Amino acid sequence: MSAFASLVGHLADLLQPLFHTSSAAAAIVLFTAFVRLLVHPLSRAAARGQKARAALQPKVAELRKRHAKDPKKLQQAVMALHAEEKVSPLSGCFPSLFQLPAFFLLYHLFSNPEIGGEANGLLTHRLFAAPLGDRWADALGGDGIFGAAGLVYVGLFVLVSAVATFNYRRMKRVMAVNPMSVGSADGGGEAVPGLASAAKFMPFMSFFTLFSVAVMPLAAALYMVTSTTWSAVERAVLYRWQLAPQASTQSST
Repeated sequence: MSAFASLVGHLADLLQPLFHTSSAAAAIVLFTAFVRLLVHPLSRAAARGQKARAALQPKVAELRKRHAKDPKKLQQAVMALHAEEKVSPLSGCFPSLFQLPAFFLLYHLFSNPEIGGEANGLLTHRLFAAPLGDRWADALGGDGIFGAAGLVYVGLFVLVSAVATFNYRRMKRVMAVNPMSVGSADGGGEAVPGLASAAKFMPFMSFFTLFSVAVMPLAAALYMVTSTTWSAVERAVLYRWQLAPQASTQSST
């Protein structure tokens, strides 16, 4: 933890001439961008994997018809098909999993008053008027929602809302272009029980970031806002094929 604190501190010192009291906040944004660049190859692999799985849906539909009365055989057949086509159903999880250590390090770094037995100097850093170790409740308890610190959170909420709205509209367009992607490929029922209901809820998932930003330390919230914004742009580019008719899923990215 102390080594990570030193890394953030040194990066903040380098950025201090440009960002002054917000240098540590700028360091967090750059650190987040660096982490996302590191996992970008995994994100590209996940996008290719999802496109490959979409291309397999006609074959999955045939297997579903063939093994309609034997769920165990259906599962085995689908797994064999994925293995034959070298498609991993778990590839989409890897980008998020590899980001978790960085997020938790940052969260704990700005939640602890002491690092290595010494006072945590990073807690004195701010994003404009808001201390990086504080939460929204601290801003509300100070000058209120329209105080100097409160307005920092208002700005973050506006940014998160804009990104969530962008994700919501894009997801609705994807579901409109490919309505069968939320059910079975042959229209004869759900590929997975409850999937259609979950799919209706998915467009609203991005709005839960608002709750996260409100309850976690500002430094961790800044990481999440930066990462969420990156994800929205990245998905719009890597998953642009989802906005084409289903027949085009056979083409390459």
